[in-house]
Amino acid sequence: MLQYDPLDCLPSAEDLPDSDDNPVYNQLQHLIPGLLEAILAMAWAERMDWFFGVDMGIYYDPDQPAIVPDGFLSLEVERIIDENLRLSYLLWEEQRVPIMALEVVSQKRRGEYTAKKEFYTQLEVLYYVIYNPQRRRKPALEVYRLVNGNYQLQRGNPVWLPEIGLGIGCERGTYLGITREWLYWYTEQGQRLLTPEERMEQSQQEAQQAQQRAQILAERLRSLGVNPDSLV
Repeated sequence: MLQYDPLDCLPSAEDLPDSDDNPVYNQLQHLIPGLLEAILAMAWAERMDWFFGVDMGIYYDPDQPAIVPDGFLSLEVERIIDENLRLSYLLWEEQRVPIMALEVVSQKRRGEYTAKKEFYTQLEVLYYVIYNPQRRRKPALEVYRLVNGNYQLQRGNPVWLPEIGLGIGCERGTYLGITREWLYWYTEQGQRLLTPEERMEQSQQEAQQAQQRAQILAERLRSLGVNPDSLV
């Protein structure tokens, strides 16, 4: 019997384009998924079983062009494959369909509500998230869950995603000095996870408070005739 590895017959990421060469129509298509990735990197710093792709091609068939979400999350995959990181996400190598895909709608739509939605349905991506900052009468954020082969809109803000162990929602905040509505991750209780900037600021505030408490204690000891330096 002929012995062979099926993966040897399929191209690797180095053999395929790592971009669809389509322009990004606004900064939000990079910044919003980039913020979600940065928050996860802090919240899941000890975990190595997840990957969040930003504007990266997902290949499902070596003979077909990649689908390129603005962002996507995969679980139970290697976070880092080597020092050169991933060029693309190849389903025949990863063996995991992303659990969530994110599309940020610009003024020029790219099939987010039609063709891409149908494609993610066929790919069986469990959660499909659409953020449309241009909307005024309808919610800007829509979270769909795949149920019996069809996407069903999930109500609420944030929306809890039990298979991921986090919620996703939108609220006004500041990121990279830009104050506007952003997408964030949330706990099951609805508490927003901090951004890297907020965590740094929180750490600085805690350090200042600790220093102030130490100074107050030292002054009280001196008032009692005790040299605080002698206690070190």
